[in-house]
Amino acid sequence: MNPVAFAAAVVLASGAGVRVGGERNKVYLPLGGRSVVSWSLRTFAGVAGVGVLVLVVRPQDRELAEQVLDLELSGCDVEIVHGGAARQDSELMALRQLAPRITAGEIDVVLMHDAARPLVSAELVSAVLAAARESGGAVPGVPRDGLMRVSEDGKVAEADLGTMMAMQTPQGFAAGPLLAAYERAADDGFTGTDTAACATRYSDVRVRCIPGDDSNIKITYPHDLVVAAKFLAAAGRPGR
Repeated sequence: MNPVAFAAAVVLASGAGVRVGGERNKVYLPLGGRSVVSWSLRTFAGVAGVGVLVLVVRPQDRELAEQVLDLELSGCDVEIVHGGAARQDSELMALRQLAPRITAGEIDVVLMHDAARPLVSAELVSAVLAAARESGGAVPGVPRDGLMRVSEDGKVAEADLGTMMAMQTPQGFAAGPLLAAYERAADDGFTGTDTAACATRYSDVRVRCIPGDDSNIKITYPHDLVVAAKFLAAAGRPGR
């Protein structure tokens, strides 16, 4: 590994976000005095070891994204990449943007993050980055109790499911293996549920699950914006 290599943080904002309502992509809706998407970008920008920021957007959102970056992230260098039809396509587009620097050894880890998770903390980002550098891959998760196995006909079956975890982002992986995995997946036409699904299928990296954060919620429905605002107020995190 290049001793001066740094991580790249990819913030995925190329979904439609229709379930939250409104006329625009949910990641550009206001939250605590700024847009949803700018919260996580600001957090990544302040984490030691993160040297590149990439924002993946829908082509029709590019002008809006540029306005948000100019107004809310002035002085912060963010590369904009157009996403694809599915999440994995968007991740691949970001990885191809980073590919020359990954191949040159300038980027050692890539952190993939959903823009709809604006409350990610610098502490969680740092923990994922450290674990990814140590193990090759890291995902944050929070325990989910009270789950059971149900058959297709609705019958409940007793089963030891172990500790079930709800996965969060950012998910971090060694950059070289991740890029290779995504190119192989594209060749096969495989689409995974998240970054870890593709990385574990097409690479030998060992993925660790580290403790996530209950406040690292995903904005999916309108009430999630209310909950997120309450978390921000409780934490005393200022907007602009």
